[in-house]
Amino acid sequence: MTTPSSETPLKFGEFQFESRLFLGTGKYESLEIMREALAASGTQCVTVAVRRVSLDSKQPGILDFIDRDRYVLLPNTAGCYTAQDAIRTARLGREAGLSSLVKLEVLGDRLTLLPDPVETLEATRTLVKEGFTVLTYTSDDPVMALRIQDAGAAVVMPLGSPIGSGQGINNPRNIRLIKNSLSVPMIVDAGVGTASDVAVAFELGADGVLLNTGVALAEDPVRMATAMKHAALAGRHSFLAGRIETKEYARPSSPESGKIATSSG
Repeated sequence: MTTPSSETPLKFGEFQFESRLFLGTGKYESLEIMREALAASGTQCVTVAVRRVSLDSKQPGILDFIDRDRYVLLPNTAGCYTAQDAIRTARLGREAGLSSLVKLEVLGDRLTLLPDPVETLEATRTLVKEGFTVLTYTSDDPVMALRIQDAGAAVVMPLGSPIGSGQGINNPRNIRLIKNSLSVPMIVDAGVGTASDVAVAFELGADGVLLNTGVALAEDPVRMATAMKHAALAGRHSFLAGRIETKEYARPSSPESGKIATSSG
């Protein structure tokens, strides 16, 4: 993925990425399709659920289909509902040699899969103290986002909408508020359904977007991954370019005076 002009790589912890699109590895019809989709997306960082990794199996597993020289692994604590469970899972991932990075997920409800704010904060503080580079998944609450930053998270990851819902960015104003209030990067995570959702997230100022279901369950995951790559570039270019001011009424696009501006010199 080409870095837009006037752009710098996204940095957090000891890592930096030119691609600001992060992809998950679950739900694909096959590991071969997953591998093709990752390549098509241009991503440089992929999430892997620690609970899905089998290190002692003789059968090919998910890690056999991820080129560790090409992608940075981002272990996640998917499926955890308490701080202690998430902390234990993160430790297992690091001890297994996956990474000192961790995408922290502590869910509070099995129906909505929304994060538990109290358990999330507790787990963030503990993992930061233990030397992890923590990317914390949270709701789109600006107050909670600041508390997560204050707890030491390297990245705050507000949801666009509930996990796997495909609803896109439900609360764009909150996403913008969160971005404007943080001093650490903000990566929008969860709910992305199609390429336009990715573009919107970047136009709101997101430093990155993480998605899984929108690609993995698309009718053509590889083509959708390609679309997501281009949407990320378009949205980021648009944000950096600076959109025009929104007006209540129409404004002529041609000069009213009949004069054409010319350059001096």
